Amino acid sequence: MGNIFRMATQVLAMWEKFRGVPGGQRAFSLAFTWKAPYFRSIRPRFVQVSPNYASLVLPKRRAVQNHIGTVHAIAVCNGLEAAMGALAEATVPNGKRWLPKDMEVAYLAKATSDLTCSAETDPDAWAAGPDVPVRVKATRDDGTVVVEGTINLWVTDKK
Repeated sequence: MGNIFRMATQVLAMWEKFRGVPGGQRAFSLAFTWKAPYFRSIRPRFVQVSPNYASLVLPKRRAVQNHIGTVHAIAVCNGLEAAMGALAEATVPNGKRWLPKDMEVAYLAKATSDLTCSAETDPDAWAAGPDVPVRVKATRDDGTVVVEGTINLWVTDKK
């Protein structure tokens, strides 16, 4: 991984602390949405947070459904952005900060079940910067990818 990555970020340290205890993933998910309240509406349940990878479950429930009973596209994008944010916080090098620059997604299938939203980066991308592409996808319970794309980050020095 190299020493340019801070392995004890606040988010990663909290994940490591909570993931091994009963109810820890739920406690982490609640704490994450407390810090970033715009993610509360989707009620994410984080499954994995690590440098260069994060995933969560976005439960299909009435509050995130559209008029045809599938998970609304914007709710899916919110789940993808939450996964990306956890990944970015767990991965950003010391002395750097990140901001989302843009998001490009393709809607491939109906979101008819709970979704697993994941985000992944190549470790070398963080050192190359300032643009870091984060691959994102949302997958149904049956393994069908319903949305995939890229969230591009702008990584700069902290002031």
